[in-house]
Amino acid sequence: LNFFLILQKFNNMLDLGYGLLKQGKNADFIKTDDKLDFTSKYGRKASKYWYYAALVNFKTQMTAGYNYPNKTNKISDLLAPAYVLTAIGADFKPSDKLTAFIAPATSKVTIVNNDSLANIGAFGVTAATLDDAGKIIAPGKNLRSEVGGYMRVVYQQTLFKDKSVSITSKLDLFSNYQENPQNIDVSWETIIGLKVNKFITTTITAHLIYDDDVAIAVDRTGEGNLDGSGPRTQFKEVIAVGLSYKF
Repeated sequence: LNFFLILQKFNNMLDLGYGLLKQGKNADFIKTDDKLDFTSKYGRKASKYWYYAALVNFKTQMTAGYNYPNKTNKISDLLAPAYVLTAIGADFKPSDKLTAFIAPATSKVTIVNNDSLANIGAFGVTAATLDDAGKIIAPGKNLRSEVGGYMRVVYQQTLFKDKSVSITSKLDLFSNYQENPQNIDVSWETIIGLKVNKFITTTITAHLIYDDDVAIAVDRTGEGNLDGSGPRTQFKEVIAVGLSYKF
């Protein structure tokens, strides 16, 4: 089951995605996709192609995530993480198909509303302080604040006279002025919609993510054991066939 909704009106965009997979008669459902991404942008015209603009973006997921097949320990949850980004800058709109928002003044807040994840320092928050026996002296932080520069580029295009193919590509870049500004956080998502007939559509989604503050467990020795951690490029691809109706 996959569900996608993109709503764009008055410079607001809501992007929802949720997917479940079941392989085998006695197998459990596995979550394959889960996102809630809302963006609101307001602009005042400055010149032919430029606007003074402000943007607010909120991202999270709706249900708990696990490192399957292990379903004991959560690796994510509702509002764990959640990202709240507020930016002030300029918007370049040479056409209805392309917009580039550039914000030199940006606040990014990471929320980890799960104490178990916060205690291990997940998603870049400060981890709990432990004594020599491994007992928690001070709990992990649930919030992490960053100040930096931000850019969002959105390209939208429809192909053919019947507009049977649509392309939406969103690139988000963020640099933290206070810590390793050269290590840029990247989120690049491309959605291709193929209209088969009046009701049936196929959606292909590719999403690349890199966040220098998010440590991912890795096998450094190649022996099959997770013996290290560090930032890594993550990539997700989803192909969905579903029903659509235009209101």
